[in-house]
Amino acid sequence: MADRLRLALIAHDAKKDDLVAFCAIHADFLASCDIVATGTTGMRIAAADPRLSVRRLKSGPLGGDQQIGALIAEGAVDAVIFLVDPLTPMPHDVDVKALMRLAIVYDIPMALNAATAQMMVAVHEATQSGDRHGHAR
Repeated sequence: MADRLRLALIAHDAKKDDLVAFCAIHADFLASCDIVATGTTGMRIAAADPRLSVRRLKSGPLGGDQQIGALIAEGAVDAVIFLVDPLTPMPHDVDVKALMRLAIVYDIPMALNAATAQMMVAVHEATQSGDRHGHAR
């Protein structure tokens, strides 16, 4: 297991501002993570805080969701924050569902809204001095 949390960040268009704001609030914690993000989302996060090192993949509709799914299957992602817009139809909805299915199959924590993302970060911040399960090192 990696020493640094390997975190995937994704947001639908209507939620990108929310994810950028979330990242600004949690920038100190996120600076200690290895972050991978889909195209525009990653660009906006990196521009908002240069301390955050973000590996940008393709845009979600152009295969970015599938790239993150592949990273999950390879064991290269520990957690996913995906701020979903449930009110706007998405042409690549099948890719989003496949990504969620992979997170479930590989038992990867996945936050789909800001409240759950907040809880996920709080747990990781609280256990940062221990391993992923809260055990002392």
